[in-house]
Amino acid sequence: MNEKAPYSRHEIEAGRKLFASAWDFVSGAGSLASLPPARGVEIAFAGRSNVGKSSLINALTNRKSLARTSRTPGRTQQINFFKGADDLVLADLPGYGFAAAAKDKVDQWTGLVHDYLIGRPNLARVYVLIDSRHGLKPQDREVLGYLDRAGVSYAIVLTKMDTIKAQFGEPRILETETAIKKRPAAFPKVFPVSSFNDLGISDLRAGVARLLAERR
Repeated sequence: MNEKAPYSRHEIEAGRKLFASAWDFVSGAGSLASLPPARGVEIAFAGRSNVGKSSLINALTNRKSLARTSRTPGRTQQINFFKGADDLVLADLPGYGFAAAAKDKVDQWTGLVHDYLIGRPNLARVYVLIDSRHGLKPQDREVLGYLDRAGVSYAIVLTKMDTIKAQFGEPRILETETAIKKRPAAFPKVFPVSSFNDLGISDLRAGVARLLAERR
């Protein structure tokens, strides 16, 4: 199957149904010992602080406040888990980069995230969010390199596409696809989205639905 081909109407509908189910907050884990049991299929959302992880989770699930959003970078200081239908679990990871917390706290949850990524047996894919206004930054590339070395499957989600001019959108997508083309753990399709106007949300849902179908 061509993984960059458009999603079918069947997959779009499957994605809609998947995320239209009831969603609940499961738990917040600040240490490996407090992680919930590894059950079902888990996908994680990673990215720089304030890139829009919580907003994207709310848009995907069509909920206003399932995941807490904040204008202050670094507010998410634990891994938050949300459970939906079909045994799908979403994990909202603490943002990397600038954070409004002491260095020892940042180091603590950075270590937690690294341990989670390489040791979670039911983790199917990490969606790495990149601000479309800025593209891949050095710290983003470090994270992608870590995932490549660890053999953890990931896909790039370009957020806040509504905030850039139309003529810059496609070049940003192509630039990002080129940057990940030879990365061993990268999914080849880049997902451009906007949590503000739902641009690309149906495609991202369909992508998750396809991933679940392939895992069965």
